[in-house]
Amino acid sequence: MPESSDAVPDSSDVTPEPSSAVPAPRRRVLPLFLAAVAVAWVVDQVTKVLAVERLADRDEPIRLLPDVLELTFLRNPGAAFGMGASMTVVLSIVSVVVCVVVVRMAARLRDRVWTVGLVLLLAGALGNLTDRILREPGPFRGHVVDFIDYGGFFVGNVADIYLTVAAVLVVVRTWQGVGLDGARTDPKERA
Repeated sequence: MPESSDAVPDSSDVTPEPSSAVPAPRRRVLPLFLAAVAVAWVVDQVTKVLAVERLADRDEPIRLLPDVLELTFLRNPGAAFGMGASMTVVLSIVSVVVCVVVVRMAARLRDRVWTVGLVLLLAGALGNLTDRILREPGPFRGHVVDFIDYGGFFVGNVADIYLTVAAVLVVVRTWQGVGLDGARTDPKERA
């Protein structure tokens, strides 16, 4: 007797989909994310190498926009504005933790703004962490190369630009109620 179309297939004939199956776009998120981070990190490191080569021995800064934007050379043992100069090891550990957390978050990314923000956050953290690990006076105590002088207010580097833009994007996206996956939360839930 022929089987009817209503028949339930034998469980041995059905191959269950593994619970860890991830749609193709999800599988590509992390490699693309890490590739973007790598490109941004290389840009930061190349600019620092150039700063050391071309600015370290200069007596006068290169004035791009006098009193607004200049290229100078500074080795910074601390964080922004030179704060925490005696806490270089702690800053290095915090950077490592930030990097690990961001990589773990990256697997959930579905929103382009969050993706750009986290790419810049990780690239900036890695850029300055690389200096702390590899530059003098020693591992996890190294001084960060800063060379972009914003009118005497702050001297930073490309990694600092990444970190600043990342902070703005994260704050804006959070304020808008958009999660890493692109889902919006109800404004009533945020209040």
